[in-house]
Amino acid sequence: MKFVEITEEQYKNFWENHPLKTFLSAPEIATLRKKSNWQVYYVGIEEKKKIIAATMLFGHKRHLGRYEFYSPRGFLIDFKNEKLLDFFVQELKQYIKKKKGYVLRIDPYLIYQQRDIDGNIVEGGEDNRDVVKHLKKIGFKPVKQEDREQVRWMFSLDLEGKSEEQILKEMKPNTRNLIRKAEKFGITVNEISYEELNRFQSIMEETGERKGFSVRKQEYFETMYELFHDKGEVKYFITELNLKKYIQKLEKEKKEKEEKINSLSDAKYNEKQKKGLQNEITAIEKRIKDSKEIIKKEGKEIITLSGSMFMLIKPEVIYLSSGNYEEYMKFNSQYLIQWELIKYGIKEGFKKHNFYGIPDNINTHPKDYGIYEFKRGFNGYVEELIGEYALPLSWHYYLFQMIHKIKNSKK
Repeated sequence: MKFVEITEEQYKNFWENHPLKTFLSAPEIATLRKKSNWQVYYVGIEEKKKIIAATMLFGHKRHLGRYEFYSPRGFLIDFKNEKLLDFFVQELKQYIKKKKGYVLRIDPYLIYQQRDIDGNIVEGGEDNRDVVKHLKKIGFKPVKQEDREQVRWMFSLDLEGKSEEQILKEMKPNTRNLIRKAEKFGITVNEISYEELNRFQSIMEETGERKGFSVRKQEYFETMYELFHDKGEVKYFITELNLKKYIQKLEKEKKEKEEKINSLSDAKYNEKQKKGLQNEITAIEKRIKDSKEIIKKEGKEIITLSGSMFMLIKPEVIYLSSGNYEEYMKFNSQYLIQWELIKYGIKEGFKKHNFYGIPDNINTHPKDYGIYEFKRGFNGYVEELIGEYALPLSWHYYLFQMIHKIKNSKK
């Protein structure tokens, strides 16, 4: 075995066919890091002139002329092959030290223990606890939850070998009904162009302000578009509703219910049905009134409801970012956008629809539990990755950790 520097092209070819591949370890992501003054390196292990392991490394100057190194979702290696892993890590340590690196962070795209839809561990399922144990043995230290860069807990739905009908049938009844309602309302899911990304940004900023999280600048979404869109690997969508057509559908539905009431006799056994129909008519009238008020307020008949960003790099579709205008959340358009991308994934041969991040330890019902509940409605399973780890390479690591701890204590 031989540790070697490799070209971006060599890395990409290896990445393309590796089971641990994901968008965060794609070489295109290096462009984003370079914009934030990170240096980029590609290294691997070669055996008989064939690459058998590789990683993309980012290096960033921090304090005292020392560099933090990060392998995004790395490494691309068989983590269960301890001999191979030990050799790679040992060589990486020497390589990074020569570049004045004081730490190496990794957050492998590797499942910790297989879980079911409720987050319970699946007996006899995938289990990489031994990998974690070995990483700790060779010096890696777990990074605290609040310091992690990427999500650890996700929610996914298998698409391989399944039909649209099967997936729709296996959803929670409420989720299925909300999808059908959104379709009935006439909500449309439209992909937007580069020039329209400001519309997506506006949705994200409104959502971030409401929910109290920071939103990436539009430049990030533009760069991701430039890097991945021409290959069909990123798509941005917005959902829209034509209120004029929506009102027409409501008025037609109201008329049908009124005709139904008029067709019923005054017999006592029809009273309950008539009352139910009248309640439905009252609800429809309210929706018509609300819709007319929105048209008056907005000065237009077509309104934007929500926006979503998806990464589409096989084998998975990843639901990466999304937002909603609060006053239009009642239309539940995010259910429809998920369904449209699930159907796209089936059609295009993706193996998995990854709803991406959910709160850690969902069985404790954390603050953002509703995010998990929304995704759970589509059926699927919880995924827990092994997490992020830091490998100290010099005494500077402990000094910087101490400084960081002191700064945090003063906040």
